[in-house]
Amino acid sequence: MLQLLLIATRNLVQQRRRTLLLGGAIGGVTALLVILIELSTGLRSTILRSATTLMTGHVNVAGFYKITAGQSAPVVTQYEKVLGIVQRTVPELDYIVERGRGWAKVISDTGSVQIGIGGVDIQHEPGLHKVLRISKGKLDDLAQPNTILIFEEQAEKLGVTVGDTLTLSAPTTRGTNNTLDVQVVAIARNLGLLSAFNAFIPVGSLRALYQFREDTTGALMLYLKQQEPSAKLVNDVHARLRNALEKAGYALMDHDNKPFWQKFESVNREDWTGQKLDVTNWDDEISFVMYTVTALDVLTGVLTFVLLVIIAVGVMNTMWIAIRERTREVGTLRAIGMQRSRVLWMFVTEAFVLGLSATALGAVTGMIICGLLNAAQISVPTGVRLFLMSDKLTLLIDPLKIALSVAFITFCTSAISLIPSLLAARMKPITAMHYIG
Repeated sequence: MLQLLLIATRNLVQQRRRTLLLGGAIGGVTALLVILIELSTGLRSTILRSATTLMTGHVNVAGFYKITAGQSAPVVTQYEKVLGIVQRTVPELDYIVERGRGWAKVISDTGSVQIGIGGVDIQHEPGLHKVLRISKGKLDDLAQPNTILIFEEQAEKLGVTVGDTLTLSAPTTRGTNNTLDVQVVAIARNLGLLSAFNAFIPVGSLRALYQFREDTTGALMLYLKQQEPSAKLVNDVHARLRNALEKAGYALMDHDNKPFWQKFESVNREDWTGQKLDVTNWDDEISFVMYTVTALDVLTGVLTFVLLVIIAVGVMNTMWIAIRERTREVGTLRAIGMQRSRVLWMFVTEAFVLGLSATALGAVTGMIICGLLNAAQISVPTGVRLFLMSDKLTLLIDPLKIALSVAFITFCTSAISLIPSLLAARMKPITAMHYIG
């Protein structure tokens, strides 16, 4: 095997120009693929980090309460009992956030917007401190009653800044409208779709707005000890919680992979009253934005296929040329006793060495480019922020995916060389030695 590697390396060095051209093409494809992979990984990580702060935990215990069959509210009553079951059932739990949920009209002196209202206890919301980037005011001031945090886009539409007063108007579960005056204490930078329709007020103020009791909340958001838990772990916790809550006598909604605000219509059509719990995971609650990652993954797949076809043609042509130029050499090797299998593996090894060295160099180049892009802290246009869920371009290195990409392209390069290599191995020694190119 070592002898074949030495022969392959010698042949590649002798044909420097051809090697550099084809190796450069393979390396370029690998570098582009690495950049796309890191962009997709960074996008997924950014969405998960932002979403599991603004809208959802890794797993959630939420639900709906219906006073009448046709009118529902996204609340969990007597949530302390549910909290006890959760703590006993999920040993993987890191912490739990109690989050109120609502939808209200926010009114200023110059305009109004309809947005989702999250009720938070800011002193027990470590995620908000990590994700939100405050441009004006102080996040910790949200601990004061009747205050609100909004995002830059909302502040611009409403024409307000820190210190101004807004009026919240929302229907209660009894069918009447209630209002609450709140003061803007913080304005955060935009986070795309996840911030366009969200604002935060103290959970006590949200209860006052909707006239809820103190033992009522919107959702219990569960954060597991792993920062980005696997799908298997999340699904295991999800199934375990459903089973534990059913055994405790709670009525549960059927699992529906939609965010809670898309379930109102179907829930209001159902003929039941009282409390039903809804156990969901982060993938359910942000399914409406994951199409961005899916689209990027599809684009990566299509580009990879097209580029691999181009590389396949290049490798095939190069191998044909190399074999034609070395036909007499092959005949001589066969005449002195080299077996057909050795001739075959000689050319395959040459393609393998070229593929491995080019893909490794391309992967390193791609990672360097991604590192430079991250260091540059590139700001993205407003329209792009809607999909990136961030105001900065972020690329995240995934060593496993990059290693698999290098292995895949190297394998394809080696496999493509099999056809011309087989034909070279089948040459008759006497015919090959008398070949005139």
